[in-house]
This record gives sequence, structure tokens and C-alpha cells, in this order.
Amino acid sequence: MRALPVLALAVTTLFAQPAWAILQGSASRDPNGLRRSVVSIENSLGELCSGVIVGPDLVLTAAHCVTDRAAYRVGALSRGFRPQRFNVAALAIHPTFVPGTTPRTQPGIDLAILKLDRPLGAEYMPLDPAQAGRIDVGDNVTIAGFGVLNERARRTARTLRQTNLVSLGPIEVANRVLIVVDRSRLAETTGAGACRGDSGGPILATTSAGYRLYGITSWSSGPLRSQRASACGGLTAVTPIAEHLRWITSSMRSLDSANGSWAGN
Repeated sequence: MRALPVLALAVTTLFAQPAWAILQGSASRDPNGLRRSVVSIENSLGELCSGVIVGPDLVLTAAHCVTDRAAYRVGALSRGFRPQRFNVAALAIHPTFVPGTTPRTQPGIDLAILKLDRPLGAEYMPLDPAQAGRIDVGDNVTIAGFGVLNERARRTARTLRQTNLVSLGPIEVANRVLIVVDRSRLAETTGAGACRGDSGGPILATTSAGYRLYGITSWSSGPLRSQRASACGGLTAVTPIAEHLRWITSSMRSLDSANGSWAGN
């Protein structure tokens, strides 16, 4: 497996971008599966991201997904595959996040929590951040999101897809992220991973009790041996939940009492 110091050096030279669909993923069609916990986030400018339900009316996502001066709407599918739409009434962005930076130069924490204008309802299943585990080198993880199948297939967005990856462990470029990749390709050549539209989607572990939330997709890159600039098929960078649990739980409590106001950083 590629040594992490070498990988960290490669990240600084790769074309890294916000993770916009699950490359080489399969559609999530199980009505009792991840569609009960993963949502899309779209703003009035047409930008698309993903997120994960963490409370009756709360969604955890990437901070860079909600920095535009725009209206935001969350999309979900019921167990009967009926689309549901929710407006974002308030949000909290991690105080260290710096808007306007590129993914690999972001010095802060790429996390945000959204409060919806009403509860999602009993059909949906929040994933408890307090149960977050730590991802070790070699651990298998599942990623999910509403992004495109590949960069040239923009019309394939807005379908929930998921795929399995393996952890290469943490690296620090400007901030600390975990790197997950296709097990068979190890980011050398194009493989499975996050792509355009997947930012903010969850990184999960499968347990006997169901899915456990481990992290949030922040950005992705092309493969190390790519001959053209690409933002998909190589590295997927993850903001780990366990390392920022205090801020997450505190912000969730604050948003519970926000009553429709915009929460600051």
C-alpha cells in the first residue's frame, strides 16, 4: 500500500476539487437502506451536494456546500420513492472554516449542520454522530451521495448511489482529513470514489446494528496516474466525525432552539 507521506505529497499536486457523485457506484434502491438517511442539498443557483440526517430536522454536510448567498433546499425520498422537499431554515458552519479557499488549501473544518423548516418524519432514520467510530488504515467503509456517475455525465446526478472503499489513513495538507480509495486501484488509476455532487455525503461503516456514521465527504481528486485534469476516480478526502463531535453536538443543541433564525459560525 502506498506510504502516506508519499500520498500527502501527491495530494498537494493533484487537481483536487469539492466532491461533486459516486463514481462507479450502484444505485441505492432498498427502501429500508441508505435512502432513509442520506439527502440531497441544492441551492437556488443550481449547486448540488449531499448530506446525512442526524436529527428529526437536522442534516450534517460539508461547509463548502452552503457558503453561497442563496436559498437552500433539501431533497429526500420516502420509502415509497416519493420525492420530499424541505427548506433550510437555519444553519451552523464550523467556526474554523474559511470560505473562498480551494479544497487542499482549506485550513479549517469542512462541516456544517442544517436545520429544516419541519421534521422529516418517521420514514427517515437519523444517524447518531455520538456513535461515530474512528477509521483505521485498512478499514472498509461505504460512501453515498447524489452526484454524477462520471464528470462527463452531468445528467446522471440526483440519484442516490453508494460504493465501498478502503481507508489509507489520515493526512495533513492544510487541514487533517482521512483518505479513502478503491481497494483494487488504490488511486493509481481510475476507480470508485466520490465525484461531482457527493460533497457532504456520509462515510459509513456497516455493523450488525446497521450503518454507523464515520465522516463527511469533503473533496475528491483524479487518480495519481491520470493524464488529464480530473476531480473524480482517485482520492476521496473525509472529514472525520469523532474528532469534531463536541462542535457537532453543541451546534445541534443550538439549532434545536433556533426557531428559524440563521445561526452564525
